[in-house]
Amino acid sequence: MGNLDSLVTKSALAAIMAIGVVSLAGQSYRAPRGPDGKPNLNGIWQALNEANYDVEGHMARPAMALVPGHSSPVPAAPVLALGAVGAVPPSLGVVEGGEIPYKPEALAIKKQNQQDWLNRDPEIKCYLPGVPRATYMPYPFQIIQSASALTFVYEYAGAVRNIYFKNPGPAPNDSWMGQSVGHWEGETLVIDVTDMNDRTWFDRAGNFHSDKLHVVERYTRTSPDVISYEATIEDPDVFTRPWKISMPLYRRQEKNAQLLDFKCVEFVEELLYGPYRKHPIPK
Repeated sequence: MGNLDSLVTKSALAAIMAIGVVSLAGQSYRAPRGPDGKPNLNGIWQALNEANYDVEGHMARPAMALVPGHSSPVPAAPVLALGAVGAVPPSLGVVEGGEIPYKPEALAIKKQNQQDWLNRDPEIKCYLPGVPRATYMPYPFQIIQSASALTFVYEYAGAVRNIYFKNPGPAPNDSWMGQSVGHWEGETLVIDVTDMNDRTWFDRAGNFHSDKLHVVERYTRTSPDVISYEATIEDPDVFTRPWKISMPLYRRQEKNAQLLDFKCVEFVEELLYGPYRKHPIPK
């Protein structure tokens, strides 16, 4: 029995050591290098979570647009016919600490946004998504990296971000996608995003910001097909302190993976301009 016990003990130690080596290897993963010697982030990536519904943790509910029912909220009339297709899936959330630190007056606005989601959510009208929302919308995006340039191209609405590595100074105007200035910290691409307007949301749940929004993103490849994504969000007009979201981004694996056209502006023309037709289409 002594030899058997010794054999089992050695096998267990070997297994533990193997797990430790795998764990250590995962922690010390070194991404392939680009022509400039920096980590190569080229590829088509996508988040697989429910953050676009609500970055905070939430239970499943029958719709984004709800009205009071006899015993519980029910879908509003405009979305009732969607049935389960219009339901909101549950999520543990991506906000570190679980809750966005709103100022009391800002939290009241967030609740108003949620109640009037059909009229207020910029995604419904195909407005550009802003940062960080562009990262975790249910569409892929592509990172195009060379020795001299870095560009993010998003399938949703054809949004594009060019990343500066030399700070050009303040942007002439605020914009939907803001101005992005990047630098490398070892294996991590850090992007400082400023000069965004106040018209984008973080999700469909009405989480919002002002034009004082400042986002610092961190992209770190942790395996051949995974990027660890973090975004620290600061807005002194809306939040009591900076807060952070984090999630993995996954490489699309199809052999013919590519971004396709989803230029949704034409899809919402009737919604936005239909009432102004000379002969409006009957509802």
